[in-house]
Amino acid sequence: MTVKLEDRPIEQVREQVIDQLIYNYSHAVISAEAFERRLDQAMEATNNQTLIDLVSDLELKADSSYQSEKRAQFSPNYSNNTSDEGLHLRSILGSNERSGQWVVPKVIHLTNLLGSIELDFTDAIFQHQHITIHVNCLLGSDEIYVPEHVNVVSKIFSVVGSVENKSVSLNKHQGPTITIEGKVVLGSVEIKIKRTIKEKFVSFANSLKTSWQGKDKY
Repeated sequence: MTVKLEDRPIEQVREQVIDQLIYNYSHAVISAEAFERRLDQAMEATNNQTLIDLVSDLELKADSSYQSEKRAQFSPNYSNNTSDEGLHLRSILGSNERSGQWVVPKVIHLTNLLGSIELDFTDAIFQHQHITIHVNCLLGSDEIYVPEHVNVVSKIFSVVGSVENKSVSLNKHQGPTITIEGKVVLGSVEIKIKRTIKEKFVSFANSLKTSWQGKDKY
């Protein structure tokens, strides 16, 4: 028995519609301008019928190949090799950074005194489902970048400081959880993503379009 459209979870319908938009754009059914316009509307829609109307004229449906490509793009990078070795980044009147493709330990310590620390999980390889970051920031700034599929829990105690969590989560059941705890005194901690979710969707759609156009030449 099919569930009525109005009774379906809106995020489930939104994901289905965005998949169909990406798939049709990547197969050159709609233009880049139409794709981005409809994508904006899909992300802002507040009811299921509005979402479905955005793809009512599109016949192509996302197939298993598309779903495999999507999982590879939006799922976290995991490694089967586990290590209990932690990571300690220190910055005293200077700067420290960890970015690129690196293996994430279970426990990370950030110690910052009048400096800056950048911790970037965008291309990181995860070993554990639960990661803890201990923050000790005094008159400094910590920037933590997380990909969309990572869940973030902030338990930071702030004294005349600021803590901002601008992260977004997709596929929460698949992604690891990062718990950030500790204290910020006269400093700042900001948790954010490098690219908006729209930018990631557009990048994914363009990569699919390029890939499938290349296959059509052979």
